[in-house]
Amino acid sequence: MKFNSLAFRLFATSAAWVLLVLPLAAIIIYQLYSDDVQDAFDARLEKLVSSIGADSMSSGGSEPIAPKNRYEPLFEDPRSGWYWQITPIDNKQAATLRSASLGNASIDLPIEHDIKPNEDGARWTKATGPAGEGVRVVELIDNPGPPGEGPRYSIIVAGPIDWLDARLSSFLTRLGTALVLTGVGLVAVTLFQVRFGLLPLRRIEKGLADIRSGHSEKLAGDLPDEIEPLQVELNALLASNQEIIDRARTQVGNLAHALKTPLAVITNEAREDKGPFGKKIAEQTEIMRDQVNHYLDRARVAAGAGVIGRATKVSDVLESLKRALERIHRDRDIAITIDCPPDARFAGERQDLEEILGNLCDNACKWSKGKVSVEVATATSRRPPGRLTIRIEDDGSGLSEVERARIGKRGVRLDETMPGTGLGLSIVTDLVQSYRGSLTLAQSPMGGLRVDLVLPAA
Repeated sequence: MKFNSLAFRLFATSAAWVLLVLPLAAIIIYQLYSDDVQDAFDARLEKLVSSIGADSMSSGGSEPIAPKNRYEPLFEDPRSGWYWQITPIDNKQAATLRSASLGNASIDLPIEHDIKPNEDGARWTKATGPAGEGVRVVELIDNPGPPGEGPRYSIIVAGPIDWLDARLSSFLTRLGTALVLTGVGLVAVTLFQVRFGLLPLRRIEKGLADIRSGHSEKLAGDLPDEIEPLQVELNALLASNQEIIDRARTQVGNLAHALKTPLAVITNEAREDKGPFGKKIAEQTEIMRDQVNHYLDRARVAAGAGVIGRATKVSDVLESLKRALERIHRDRDIAITIDCPPDARFAGERQDLEEILGNLCDNACKWSKGKVSVEVATATSRRPPGRLTIRIEDDGSGLSEVERARIGKRGVRLDETMPGTGLGLSIVTDLVQSYRGSLTLAQSPMGGLRVDLVLPAA
């Protein structure tokens, strides 16, 4: 998944949303649970202090008594963190009643620290227990006998804060584990959803690659309703493109036939005239015929160059040329070596590739002393087409820089003793340019000429 891909953008935005929402949800859920646990803990303490106060102050005497019902078994366990305490406020000589868990220790009275009561008359604070532990304390002020009469007493119940923290910590661990697993699951589902949702685009990519490589003529297969109109339009565009190419080729063929017949008639008539005028007409007619053939070929190549679906296997063309050229030059014992990947393919017509390689390899064989080398390499790119690099070298005498500059000009020949018209390299250059390729000449390490040819690869 690349950084600038559509899949990465969809996945990144979904994952970022999950990573943002889940921590916020965790904070909200934890806060709500913490408030509920705190309220339940406080309600329990308030219930205990009310029950102990009612039990101890209803004896009928002037002093409170130890509550008969302990309400909480942990009040009997020393240093358990659960304590109750009844302390006189007005009569300091009266005894202080304590739970067994508190022993001889005491808890500071909230009323002595100027803590204000709430609407129920209860004072809430945090204190330190006899074992040094933190406790949450609730205090009620009451007196034995009729309400508001007699000495006041502080009734305290304390519960361990560690108990509250332990439950919150346990909940936080479970909540974190659940949300992490949920986040991982959501990210995995998001990745699957992106992959699955964009799968039709991969099928389109493969279908277009098959069309471009010549394995298919149209974009086939069932696609989702949202993408089906794109499939229809692409197939219509391909059909229209092919129709335009066929029409152009037909027009080129018609033009060729329309011109060749009058030229043949003029040539025949000129040859009947044995004088200088007839000879001149015949000469110029031949030139016109060559020009017509040349530019008709260029028009054909221009119509076919870059057409989607055209592909030629390079190794097949080279092997065929090797057999033909070795037979032609068998008296000179020319050895042609070919290094070509089996999957290298030219994005164009076979006859155009044969014309290009045939001229170049034939020239190499003519000037070679015995060895000709052809090396093919392909370079793929992120966007098609790729590039096909063909290097042709010989061990001949080579060309100087000035000669290499002249050799590409139409009709120029450097050695009149060799057969040919001097049009081969010019025709090759025109064909290469028609396919938006390049051709360069250089000195070969073998001693002769090196031709570097770059063409579009299928």
